[in-house]
Parts: sequence; C-alpha cells; structure tokens
Amino acid sequence: MSSEIDVHLGRRLRRRRRLLGLTQQQLAAVCGVRFQQIQKYECAANRMSAARLWQLAEVLEVPVSYFYEGLSKAQREQVLASEGGGEMFARKETRDLIQAYYQLGERPRRRLLDLAKSLNGEAEG
Repeated sequence: MSSEIDVHLGRRLRRRRRLLGLTQQQLAAVCGVRFQQIQKYECAANRMSAARLWQLAEVLEVPVSYFYEGLSKAQREQVLASEGGGEMFARKETRDLIQAYYQLGERPRRRLLDLAKSLNGEAEG
C-alpha cells in the first residue's frame, strides 16, 4: 500500500527524469538497478529509501529536498517523524542549516561538506 507521500516522491522522480530526457533504463543503469525498480518507485509500488533518494538526487542533479517540494507542512512533518530522525530534524537549527546548505552553489556545498567531515574526524580522533 502506497502513501500519498510515496506517490508524490514518485511523481517528482518521473518529472525530473523526463525533464533531463532520461529513460527509466538509463536512470536504472546509472543507479545499478533494473528499470523495473525505477518504474516501481515512480508509481509508488516500492518505497524509496533515504540512501536511494540521495543517490537519485545526485544523479538527477537536484537537492534531496527537490523530491519533497510541494508537500504540505503536515506531510513534511510526517516524513520526518517516520524516518526516525524526526526529533533531530524537528529542531529549528537543523532546518536552518539544511536550508542554508542548499542555497549554496554545488562547489561551496561540497567544500562545506568536506569541512564538516574533517571536523567530525577530528572529534573522533
């Protein structure tokens, strides 16, 4: 049984894929899955994992937030709560950081991500 959120994500996936002129087969090949899997994502027969959404966002050259655009506030909160990180993502600081991150261009985003990873490494060491 698919939820309205899964349907929304599938529609956004199909829209972006078509906008880039990619077939399901081409997208599947890049993601390392069969085209049927992309087909199932697009019609919401299969739910996309966070890792798969991340991969698709990279391949389709959009931020992960692209898939959630157009959802109501209640639907977005439902997504965050169901992903287990709801408490962390419910914090204003986290939302502000994510919003600021995606307002940066690709190169500054990558540099910021590298910086964050390096700081995390220092904290562990």
